[in-house]
Amino acid sequence: MIEVLGATKVYRRGQTEVRALAGVSLTVPRGQFLSVMGPSGSGKSTLLNLLGALDVPTQGSIRIDGQELARMDDASLSAFRRERLGFVFQFFNLMPTLTAVENVMLPGLLAGRPRPQLLSRAEALLETVGLRGRSQHRPDELSGGEMQRVAVARALLTEPALLLADEPTGNLDSRTGSEVLQLLREATRQRQLTVVMVTHDPRAAEVGDRIVRLADGVVAGDEPVNRHAA
Repeated sequence: MIEVLGATKVYRRGQTEVRALAGVSLTVPRGQFLSVMGPSGSGKSTLLNLLGALDVPTQGSIRIDGQELARMDDASLSAFRRERLGFVFQFFNLMPTLTAVENVMLPGLLAGRPRPQLLSRAEALLETVGLRGRSQHRPDELSGGEMQRVAVARALLTEPALLLADEPTGNLDSRTGSEVLQLLREATRQRQLTVVMVTHDPRAAEVGDRIVRLADGVVAGDEPVNRHAA
């Protein structure tokens, strides 16, 4: 599903070079829930941006479903993000003037899909994430947990192959955060969805199947989650 080979990312700030990634290699099979941990500045967000086709590596290769992202033009990358990727962010990134169901429909509308079909699917997804009866509420009428559930439903609308989550529980209390993580966990089981989640929270990371730890732009640890540990 995901193949990262020797990915390096260097940013230039005037005369200074900042090496955000320094040769990261990893593979993620289809249907795996991967948690990525590390201190601030370790390269977590940079790796997520590369996987999300929001940036390109300075050196190295990133393939998703056999497609080399660096070889795709801007139009192809935009279509790839719309159709193959789902995104869940720490700050929800919902459109404040749209209702919950309209926010969920938005990726499909941008892709030119028929509105009636999108409406039916968006309402079904809102019910799946426990928001039946809240479809006509705008973000300022929803709790933080409800907004993140809308964001999860939106990420699933186009039936992506890969879902990228950037600190999805960072603005939620522990109970609500756990509920959102279980939604992501169920998505991997029911839809054979691959999830890559960046988090600082060890308890959140353990919801995944595997934890990769980054430090100073390199992989410092890679281990499966032991669900049978005492």
